[in-house]
Amino acid sequence: MTKDPRPGADQHDVRHMLYPFANPSHLSRHPPLVIERGAGVYVYDGNGKRYLDGQGGLWNVNVGHGREEIKEAIRAQLDRISFYSIFGGTSNRPAIELADVLCRWTAQEGMARVFFSSGGSEANEAAYKLARQYWRQIGQPMRHKIISLKRAYHGVTLGALSANGITPYRAPFEPLLAGFIQVETPHVYRNPFTTDPQALGRLCAQLLEREIEFQGPDSVAAFVAEPVQGAGGVIVPPANFWPLVREVCDRHRVLLIADEVVTGFGRIGSEMGSRLWGVKPDMMVFAKGINSGYIPLGATMANARVCDAFVTTDEALFSSNAFLHGNTYAGHPLACVAAIANLEIIEKEKLHLNAGKVGAYLMERLQSIQDKHRYIGDVRGQGLMIGVELVADKKTRAPLDLSLNVGARISDACREAGVLLRNLADTFIISPPLTFTHANADEMVDAIDDAMSQLD
Repeated sequence: MTKDPRPGADQHDVRHMLYPFANPSHLSRHPPLVIERGAGVYVYDGNGKRYLDGQGGLWNVNVGHGREEIKEAIRAQLDRISFYSIFGGTSNRPAIELADVLCRWTAQEGMARVFFSSGGSEANEAAYKLARQYWRQIGQPMRHKIISLKRAYHGVTLGALSANGITPYRAPFEPLLAGFIQVETPHVYRNPFTTDPQALGRLCAQLLEREIEFQGPDSVAAFVAEPVQGAGGVIVPPANFWPLVREVCDRHRVLLIADEVVTGFGRIGSEMGSRLWGVKPDMMVFAKGINSGYIPLGATMANARVCDAFVTTDEALFSSNAFLHGNTYAGHPLACVAAIANLEIIEKEKLHLNAGKVGAYLMERLQSIQDKHRYIGDVRGQGLMIGVELVADKKTRAPLDLSLNVGARISDACREAGVLLRNLADTFIISPPLTFTHANADEMVDAIDDAMSQLD
């Protein structure tokens, strides 16, 4: 039996789990760090060693670990009822209340109704189904194609994966679903076109329009994108990109879906990612920060244009105008009360403003060490959603040979120093709780600086 020598898992065999996006052979030799507890922006292992949580769980623990307000809401709901479904003419009060809260939060974007699920992948899946059925409802069944961006990440269910634009994630499962198409992403640091952000924004919007015209507008259901791309490398678009995309979609009557799984509820310094760019999508997809990961929850919201297509004079519970989709844990009461408490904290403490302020300071600190270290090619981000890309050559922007494990070695050194960072293809993903302070930012950058100095 291969025992895990790390604190907190010494009595268990690590081979009994398959971990997401991880090589089982590697984890057998290098067992994962087992996190035992958390408080605020810190987590602790079984020996009590403290780590600064630089990845916020997984982009999602926005209000921090161990918030009593959320725990108390869950405990109180457990004393009432832990679960009841929203299928077949029944519902539960937390789901109804949360739907009201979410419509208030997204009133500026014009969202009218919410469909609940268990996470971001499912919420994206629901959005694509909703888009396709919408067009059938209004008599245009040929509109079924979904266009997304290269380097996009929308989840791991088959539809969401088909919208993904990250080749290594797609390749093992191809062929994927028909009708999903990717177009060029507005990546300021890595694009073959221009160094002018505004020109890039215009060009990528034009490429989207050309693809819609090539496919035939009457065959395109929706365009989906993250306001800031996450797992693709924290790609912040030029400021003109999203407004231009809205114009393109309007010209061709294509639905615009904003995947706000990461950007929703404050992470990039605005309550909503779309709001930062002044854009009103037709649908918005949420998870992660909706309840800071205390209990899994996803949500797909749509405006009146979409929702009205499902309202008819047929009053039967199950009919052709019903949205023909659902999952057992949709509107889970415990997840919903956690979300209500979570959103109250974000609103009361104005955590989106803190994310903008502390995120700007963290970016400045990271940029201040950029010239000092030979591997830091780019520091980019918005609010507390930041990427640090490592390169082999700063002038040519040549990527590092991933087999050298430079990013992994730096990440390991940071972990030893008590700072947890996520390394994706030698780009550090920084997404701490939105309660981060300037002192926390200093602690993180000092650890990164020291870790990189060991390799210089």
